[in-house]
Amino acid sequence: MNRPPDHDDTCGIAHGAAVIGDWWNLLVLREIARGNHRFDTLVDALHVSRKVLTQRLRHLTDHDVLTRRPYQHHPPRHEYLLTDRGRALLPTLIAIQDWADQWLLGDGALTATTTPDSPEATRVHALVGTHLPTDLRLTATDGTPTDPADGPTILFTYPGTGTPAPLPTGWTDIPGAPGCTLENRLFRDQWPTLHRAGITLHGVSTQRTDEQAAFAAAEAIPFPLLSDTELRLTAALRLPTFRAGQQQRLKRLILVIDTRRTITHALYPVTDIPAAVTDALRHATG
Repeated sequence: MNRPPDHDDTCGIAHGAAVIGDWWNLLVLREIARGNHRFDTLVDALHVSRKVLTQRLRHLTDHDVLTRRPYQHHPPRHEYLLTDRGRALLPTLIAIQDWADQWLLGDGALTATTTPDSPEATRVHALVGTHLPTDLRLTATDGTPTDPADGPTILFTYPGTGTPAPLPTGWTDIPGAPGCTLENRLFRDQWPTLHRAGITLHGVSTQRTDEQAAFAAAEAIPFPLLSDTELRLTAALRLPTFRAGQQQRLKRLILVIDTRRTITHALYPVTDIPAAVTDALRHATG
């Protein structure tokens, strides 16, 4: 079993690096968070040798980051799932992604949006044709665990609203951050049309459920807002984030999802909120 040197015996960074510091370990966690649980699927997704993958899966299982679950008995086959310890690593994965998006793939500026030809935008648009994991649940404003794509769905992510908690100082200076209340109101006004068409509507932010519930009550939002405080949806789809007010926040985007949980349309960046809402409705109901 890997362990840090004796002189680092009390250092949490050293102990953490001994478990997840390897390149392949991080990428294995990334793919399992995205819903790729089986060995052959992981080989294809990572373009990794079967020997290397076997070693990394054994290492992460030995450290209780992953658990094995049988899905076939003859011959025996197992899939790999995140444990509680593994799910607790998702914010770390997103923090690494956010740092790289800003400082390696971007110019270092703090922003809640991007350019249409950026690596972030390419990553989001590559979601079209992919599926949301079936075991994904987020807490809704009524406190219930909710599937973010239960039937035909418009899923929109937003950085955060100023009700009930005030927004961080300098919020309006962050490109792309303002407009969350407007976006929710515009979708609220279109909710009757979507409801009649049998289309589910969900707004997602990393705010707490109680904060979302207070906002929904103040604005008479008729559809569930979902809280991704643990960044499970964010990690599953590798959604772009930025950090403001000591909190990781989702950048604004819109996904249209069909009955098979397939993402059929992705809008990102969202620079004109009214036009983006209209576009999402057209793709969902057309």
